[in-house]
Amino acid sequence: MNYGNIKRRDIADGIGVRVTLFVSGCTHHCKNCFQAETWDFAFGQPFTEDTQRQLLEDLSPSFIDGLTLLGGEPFEPDNQRALTPFLHRVREACPHKTIWAYSGYTLEELTGQVPSRCRCEVTDEMLSLVDVLVDGKFVEELKDITLRFRGSSNQRLIDLNATRRAGTIVLWEG
Repeated sequence: MNYGNIKRRDIADGIGVRVTLFVSGCTHHCKNCFQAETWDFAFGQPFTEDTQRQLLEDLSPSFIDGLTLLGGEPFEPDNQRALTPFLHRVREACPHKTIWAYSGYTLEELTGQVPSRCRCEVTDEMLSLVDVLVDGKFVEELKDITLRFRGSSNQRLIDLNATRRAGTIVLWEG
């Protein structure tokens, strides 16, 4: 897996101060995507052991609230396979930090309720490590700059921990 960018101090992509990893590779190709260069799976730098160690170090200060995954598309199957072991490391090293993930896939596609190419052998495991999922493709015609942590009104902020407990989708209220 490659990544396009890392923001070590980000306040735009989730609650609090976050470390944000922009992975490379996306097949959605949303109209007016703000990171179109990350559609290419070969864009950026390799996601190496050194990269992972640096991210864990970046997450360690107490003022950092957590990690956010963006793209590209974190839930492209090849990206899931690279990210899932890393997310286990984040959970182990930083158990009180939150993990947010943005995906153009809906939760229903990710869980297999709706058929999708995103499902693979680690999808459920990766979802189990994520606290908040911002799901759904960016839709230019539904763009709304007043929305918190998302670009278009079709996108949902899903509290995955509450969703798992309730057995039905629970939106994140912040």
